[in-house]
Amino acid sequence: MQHTPEFECALQIVERTGTNLFLTGKAGTGKTTFLRYLVTHSSKRLVVLAPTGIAAINAGGSTIHSFFQINPGEPFIPDEQYQSAQNDKYKISAWKLKVIKSLDLIVIDEISMVRADLLDAMDAVLRRFRNRNKPFGGVQLRKRRKTASM
Repeated sequence: MQHTPEFECALQIVERTGTNLFLTGKAGTGKTTFLRYLVTHSSKRLVVLAPTGIAAINAGGSTIHSFFQINPGEPFIPDEQYQSAQNDKYKISAWKLKVIKSLDLIVIDEISMVRADLLDAMDAVLRRFRNRNKPFGGVQLRKRRKTASM
């Protein structure tokens, strides 16, 4: 399969660095192709997440709420909930904890649909169980946004 220079550049950023990547483009520009290639060929331990069930199914992943065991009905208030996470009131399964601790990369599909408080909740969970001093616990993020064609 022949890849464009942009495809190769994005792939090198993801594979060879810890740099976060925001990938966007019109319909038909290869975003889904890149995502599928990354999932099947990446050397990194990764998960694909999305803000809604439909987006998660389309991306072949899981919802952000489900993966991080966040209640979708409650907004995340950093001061309050981050402190409760510190005090072990926030529970996460042993299996999920093992996955979180082993992650190299999180791919977030449909990033434009993710609320800021949900990103804050992800950051709090990842800092709690990984590296407290780094954004998102030091996990590399690749964000993907669909752009409607005109």
